[in-house]
Amino acid sequence: MLFGEIVFWGSVALIAYAYVGYPLALGVVSLVRTRRVEKADVSPSVTFIIAAYNEEGRIAEKLENTLKLIYPREKLEILVASDCSSDRTDEIVRSFGDRGIQLVRASARRGKEAAQKLAVEAAKGEILVFSDVATILPEEAVSNIVKNFHDPTVGCVSSVDRFVDQDGQVSGEGAYVRYEMFLRSLETRVNSLVGLSGSFFAARKEVCKGEWSDDLQSDFNTVLNSMRMGLRGVADPDSIGYYKDIADERKEYDRKVRTVLRGISVFMRSLSLVHPLRHSVFAWQLLSHKLCRWLVPFAMMAAFVSNALLAFSSRWYAMLFLIQVLFYSVALGGLFWKPLLRLPIIKLSSFFLLVNAAIVQAWVRYWSGERLITWEPSKR
Repeated sequence: MLFGEIVFWGSVALIAYAYVGYPLALGVVSLVRTRRVEKADVSPSVTFIIAAYNEEGRIAEKLENTLKLIYPREKLEILVASDCSSDRTDEIVRSFGDRGIQLVRASARRGKEAAQKLAVEAAKGEILVFSDVATILPEEAVSNIVKNFHDPTVGCVSSVDRFVDQDGQVSGEGAYVRYEMFLRSLETRVNSLVGLSGSFFAARKEVCKGEWSDDLQSDFNTVLNSMRMGLRGVADPDSIGYYKDIADERKEYDRKVRTVLRGISVFMRSLSLVHPLRHSVFAWQLLSHKLCRWLVPFAMMAAFVSNALLAFSSRWYAMLFLIQVLFYSVALGGLFWKPLLRLPIIKLSSFFLLVNAAIVQAWVRYWSGERLITWEPSKR
């Protein structure tokens, strides 16, 4: 009985810490430790890198959007890193050549990061800005994000994600995205954020040139490279990237699995950064934000099984088990009967269950030896 109680309450504690305790701890630490970002109107040379694979349907719109960016033209280099596209993507990019856009084409399809690496090697700018084809940026996007590099402690900068609906109008953000953006702001205030928005982020050239891995998730790995160099990553509330959510829920689930699987791969190859004596604060952040979050589904399973056994011992545990059963019933109901998702509480429960199911699948694929290198851009 005692062992069951330890498992149950330990599992509950892990879940609570991962989603509530960690941000609360960051808030408390920020009262005594605050690292401000010293921003200023600066205009370093910038290389804007767009990763693309078979994007003939969207690449022209992305390039037109990029050409509208307000930044000194003589200081802005625009490169499209094509991962050996087999459609008309490269042809369309070349048609923009007289407007200053250059194509960097991989000779073989080796994945997003490999294509980005070719662009990094060709880049001339002091600051490298990365963006996905599906992300639409405001005209002041680049000028806003580079302001952060006036601070010599900043190695990379993340944007803020914003959803738009199918008509191109800004839509209400999901609770999960709002939570992540809030968490990034706390991490920035205390020390460094742990991950960047892959759809739009920037980094110093030396951060990217040093240890760019063509088989590791670039947005996550860039933060870790910054920390290895004694720099940090920050979130900029003024740098916003607009993108559409994926309409096909199955593809959205697959995207979550891929994202976690790639993140686990980066984490496992960066264990030196969780050394508490070398990277005290960041090691705590990395373990809390990433590893604890990826262990939540196993804590959920342990809490459910241990609570089921404890339910026979007292009414208190029986009531807690009933609450768990109700939660999972509601979450599953939302997944199988879409009208229920109109209720916010059911939508949030279903999303939480789906995210953790994706994490479990990612772990299974990781331990089976699978590693993702090639990519298929999500159609939005």
